[in-house]
Amino acid sequence: MKLYKFWALSCCLLLAFAFAVGCGSDDEADELDDSQAAAFDASTMLNDFANTVVLATYIELDNKAGELLTAVKALEADTSQGNLQKAQEAWKATRTPWEQSESFLFGPVDTQGLDPALDSWPVDHVNLQSVLDSGDTLTVDFVSGLEDTQKGFHTIEFLLFREGNQRKASDITKRELEYLVSTTENLKESTSQLRLAWAPEGENFSSAVAQAGTGSVVYTSQSAAVQEMVNGMITIADEVANGKISDPYNESDTTLVESQFSFNSIADFQNNIRGIQNVYGKGLNGFVNGQDAALDARFQQEVQAAIDAIGAIPDPFRDSITTNRGAVQAAIDAVSKVQQTLEQDILTLITSSDFN
Repeated sequence: MKLYKFWALSCCLLLAFAFAVGCGSDDEADELDDSQAAAFDASTMLNDFANTVVLATYIELDNKAGELLTAVKALEADTSQGNLQKAQEAWKATRTPWEQSESFLFGPVDTQGLDPALDSWPVDHVNLQSVLDSGDTLTVDFVSGLEDTQKGFHTIEFLLFREGNQRKASDITKRELEYLVSTTENLKESTSQLRLAWAPEGENFSSAVAQAGTGSVVYTSQSAAVQEMVNGMITIADEVANGKISDPYNESDTTLVESQFSFNSIADFQNNIRGIQNVYGKGLNGFVNGQDAALDARFQQEVQAAIDAIGAIPDPFRDSITTNRGAVQAAIDAVSKVQQTLEQDILTLITSSDFN
């Protein structure tokens, strides 16, 4: 009897233990499944960003730079007003992908020094004139060795434009044409270098982003790459609101205005914010919407509102910093709101979320 009772009790205890362990295992499995379900696979987002946003933008930039080089060579061969206008239009067309690309100024454009080589501003008139007044032969190699403020987009702009589109082709000197062609060749070399840095047939930085967390030596996690995307947007929003627009506005100083010779400043600023739209719209919006649909809708509205507010500033921007200060301040406020939402809401959401 005692043996039976012990055996029976033991059996009951064993069954109870087994049941408890079994239930515990199911709970743990459920928790693991819930954890895995909560993790977001950013592979598609990162691949689309790297290839259909960044690489595609740099390919367009390089193509447009090639068209600009063709146009300035045509101007050199035949310095007519028509050829000058074509070169001016080609410069503006090349600005569009570049300004949109400023929402992702990381990777090779930063590590290889291509951003300042392409787009340092404001340019120094005295330094530019010193190049023109020198006896140096203005080859592309010579221009490549100049200071960043003596080459790139804004040196080309200075040589092509005067007060908007008012420069006369007949006023362009042979020396200016030599400088123009060489600095445009230098710019084309830089855009080609940038394209190849991201392209599969080159250094393939696209794969470092697309493969984040799965073999990338640059980004050991998907979260790190997604944070890089968001920080890129924050950086350009900050630069537009607190640098490009605010600096000349606060100082009432037209020499601080970007793209002041071509009157292209407002288009530049809008394209900076459109670059944010491009990055956000390739998967990041889907992630944010899945976590907080109201935040997604609000942010997209804020970005468009910033583009519209910049567009509401009367051209040319350099005049509006003194004659239309209310419109300029409204644009600053709208872009600052985009920056604030990126920093306080979207980046916080990214850093607190689980990625594969």
